[in-house]
Amino acid sequence: MLKILLVKMSSMGDLVHNLPLVSDLLAYAPDAKIDWVAEEAYAPIPALHPGVRRVLPVAWRRWRKQLGHAAAWREMGEFRAALQAERYDLILDTQGLWKSLAIGKLAHGRIVGGDRHSIKEGGAALFYDQALPIAWSRHVIDRCRAVGAGALGYAIDTPPRFNIRAEPLVADWLPGGPYCVLMHAASRPEKLWPEAHWAALGRHLAERGLAAALPWGSLEERARAERLAAALPGAVVPPLMTLDVAARFLVGAKLVVGLDTGFTHFAAALARPTVGIFCDSDGAQAAVHGDAYCRSFGRKGAPPDYPTVLAAVGEALASAGPT
Repeated sequence: MLKILLVKMSSMGDLVHNLPLVSDLLAYAPDAKIDWVAEEAYAPIPALHPGVRRVLPVAWRRWRKQLGHAAAWREMGEFRAALQAERYDLILDTQGLWKSLAIGKLAHGRIVGGDRHSIKEGGAALFYDQALPIAWSRHVIDRCRAVGAGALGYAIDTPPRFNIRAEPLVADWLPGGPYCVLMHAASRPEKLWPEAHWAALGRHLAERGLAAALPWGSLEERARAERLAAALPGAVVPPLMTLDVAARFLVGAKLVVGLDTGFTHFAAALARPTVGIFCDSDGAQAAVHGDAYCRSFGRKGAPPDYPTVLAAVGEALASAGPT
């Protein structure tokens, strides 16, 4: 029985992209015991996969700001004890950073990751027990899957399977009928799609019987969400959500249209019909993937136009059947 530790701590989209690796490992070794180290804020993502035995939350981001506090050192000690409670046959570092290497070295087991040309912080690869050549041109999901395949010698010959599920959310702030999610927010201004396009899309969907839900994560994003909601019949601006609640919120949506953000990739992984809009990244290399309709459009400096997205939305709704 294989015992495997996955080290993929952040950020949200990166953890989503790592989920098919769990499915691959279990297809190869159905009785494998798989643990996963994730930043505490993102720990609900791997917990959704039934093949993950144990999620080990790490608070790297918070601890480094609290080194003068005894409580932080106590938490670090507890994390180390939990990490070292098992001896692993394999430690798969799909993060490729010095900090993920540090976690891998702290655990007990053989560490495998990409070679120095295949990871973001190439020097970390010098300390792996096995370093694999993995082309940057491959989709980010395939790059994660390649670490497991290279470590264990199996072929990647199936589409990625995320295998996560959640129950639809029940909340008094949700629209009373069918709803779509418009992920208008992104981490950088360069990733944004014109607000006028979002308003036009929201009106089109309202005419199709779908109220828009407009999530946000900052005050600026909330202001944009409220502007859009004011112009769209039946639209709602949700409260801030933890990721376990967000999963249930996304699962209840009939359609998700979103920028290149973790939430959009999360929706696709949850098997929602998803249209990805890429304005400052590669819509091919980081395309959304899932078991329902998924299409991605645009690339750095060449965002998709409104008619392109509108046509994809029509296809997505047709694939989902009547609302």
